[in-house]
Amino acid sequence: MGRVNGKVALVTGGASGIGRASCEALAREGASVLAADINTEGAQATAERIGAAAASNALDVSSETDWEAATACAIELFGRLDIVVNCAAIGITGSVEDMVLEEWNRVLAVNLTGTMLSCKHGIRAIRQSDGGGSLINISSIGALLGTSDLPAYGASKAGVTLLSKSVALDCAERGYGIRCNAIHPTYVDTEMLDPIAAAVGDRDAMVAGMIENVPLGRLATAADIANSVVFLASDESAMITGTAFLVDGGTTAGMPSKHSQRN
Repeated sequence: MGRVNGKVALVTGGASGIGRASCEALAREGASVLAADINTEGAQATAERIGAAAASNALDVSSETDWEAATACAIELFGRLDIVVNCAAIGITGSVEDMVLEEWNRVLAVNLTGTMLSCKHGIRAIRQSDGGGSLINISSIGALLGTSDLPAYGASKAGVTLLSKSVALDCAERGYGIRCNAIHPTYVDTEMLDPIAAAVGDRDAMVAGMIENVPLGRLATAADIANSVVFLASDESAMITGTAFLVDGGTTAGMPSKHSQRN
């Protein structure tokens, strides 16, 4: 306990899934947390579950004005900002041939532009707090492995991965003491799967198919990813920046040996 004691974190997508789990995990380890989400009721519910160490704030991550307000809110409520965790994301299925331009633009606005704005204003707020800090961006194995039915999502998350490296190098070269890393989860069993499952028509069958691609034999949980968030937010990871941090159950390790029999 107390791995991020006294630190202040702003977490996007705090209403559900990885964002909510990250808020709860950071608070358990001693941080004060601002749960930020466009879903204001969900963000408030997360803060209420945590208690006095948390608050909530409305945030459309694609809006620069909202980012300016959110970072100011964190400092006003808790006196400083040390950690920013970018969990908010959307995904739309379909082939690139059928992609609607407005949908493409929306995915990139939330997933990639939102992360850029978070890094921009997160750096400014952390520096204003007169100390180092940690920027943690949730990317995806979809940033590293192509998928035929998620072109916008994969492209946006690949952008997050390279953006995180650029931000890490820039902060290091300027001597800010701010680290930036991207977490790459495998399939995570959260509410984000529900729209895809609805399109497929059978959630259990969809999950079973996903599990076949994960060598450890299960989907990740939101808590699995939140544990990595805590590590990258803490001083335990003081020498880690600019990394593609894999939490993928071995998904990207290589091809399964289905050609051989195993006893």
